[in-house]
Amino acid sequence: MRYSTAMTLQLTEDVSAAALARHDMIIDVRSPGEFAEDHVPGAVNLPVLDDAERAEVGTIYVRESRFKARRVGAALVARNVARHLQGALADRDGSFAPLVYCWRGGMRSNAMATILSQVGWRTTVLSGGYRTYRRQVTARLYDGELALRFVLLDGHTGAGKTEILQRLGAGGLQVLDLEGLAEHRGSLFGGLGRAQPSQKLFESRLLAALDGLDPARVVVAEAESSKIGDRMVPPALWKRLAEAPHIELAAARPARARYLVAAYGDIVGDRAALETAFGQLPVYPSRKRLENWRALADAGAFAELAEALVELHYDPAYDRARRKAGRPTLGRIELDPSDPASQAAAAEAATRLIGALDAGGARRDP
Repeated sequence: MRYSTAMTLQLTEDVSAAALARHDMIIDVRSPGEFAEDHVPGAVNLPVLDDAERAEVGTIYVRESRFKARRVGAALVARNVARHLQGALADRDGSFAPLVYCWRGGMRSNAMATILSQVGWRTTVLSGGYRTYRRQVTARLYDGELALRFVLLDGHTGAGKTEILQRLGAGGLQVLDLEGLAEHRGSLFGGLGRAQPSQKLFESRLLAALDGLDPARVVVAEAESSKIGDRMVPPALWKRLAEAPHIELAAARPARARYLVAAYGDIVGDRAALETAFGQLPVYPSRKRLENWRALADAGAFAELAEALVELHYDPAYDRARRKAGRPTLGRIELDPSDPASQAAAAEAATRLIGALDAGGARRDP
C-alpha cells in the first residue's frame, strides 16, 4: 500500500480476498447500472452519479464543454455524497475505514474518498478502480491454475443431483454450486422466468466462492457442460472439472419424471413457459409429437410429458456427452430422487466414496 502525494488518502491495488476483508466497507461509487453488471464481492453501491445523471454529464461533455460537464457533475456528486453521509454512512463512528472505487480510479472515487477522508475516516482508494479488480479475475480464471480437486455428481436429467449436492454441503463436505452461482437450474427449463447474472458477475461470484474453499479438501460439484444456461465456465475451472472423477447417480426414468414435475412445478403449469421450452429444443419436434405433448399438458399429465421429454431429448444428449467426456468413475449410486429417504441414503453413500478418495487418492473403475 502507498500514499498519494496529492491528498491524504491511501491507494491500493491489492484486491485479494484477505486485503478486501481488512476494510470496514467496500464502496462502489459507480452508477447502479454499472454495479449491476459486475462489482467487487461484498461491495455496497453508493453511487455519486446515478445512471441518468451519468448520461446527462456525458452528453454535456460531448455536446457542450468539458468545463460545464465537470461543474454540473461536481454539483450532482456533492449532492449524492451528502445523501450517503446522511443515510447509509450516518451510523459510522470515527474508526470507519472504507475502500472506495469507481470504474478506473478517477474522479468519481476520488471525489467520494476526499470527502470521507475530510470527515476523519481512514479512506483507501482502489488504484485503477474496477478495472484493476477485473484484471485479476481474468488472470486467475482464464490464465491461471486452480489448486483444487473436484468430484462431480453425474447422472441423467432428473436424478436429483442438486438435492444430493445440497445434502452433502449440509453434511460438512465442500461443495461448489455452479447452478446457484449462475442462477440457472440446468436443463432446458432451468432459465425460464429467471435472469442470469452477466458473465462478469458470474465470474466474480465464482472466484469469491473458489477463494472460500480449502485446497486440502475435495470439492464436490455437479457435472455440467462448459455453459450453464448462457454463462460460460471459465477455462481454469473447466480444466479441473473436465479431469475430475465422477459419481453416477442412477434412477429409473419414471422416478426422474416425478422428480422433475416437482422440481419444476412453477413451469409445468405455465403453458407459455412450456411453449418457450419446446421452441428451444435443439431438434424441434414434429407437429404430431408437439400436439401430443400439448395434449398431455392440457390433461395435466405432466409426469408423462416429462418422461417423454427425458426419453426423447435429455437422455440421448446425456449419453452422448458422457461417452465423449470419458471421466473416471468413483462409483454408481441408485436412488429414487423423488423420495427424501432415498436422497438421504444416496448422500451417505456419496460421502463414503468421497471420504475414500480423500484418504487414498482417485480410484478408477476397472
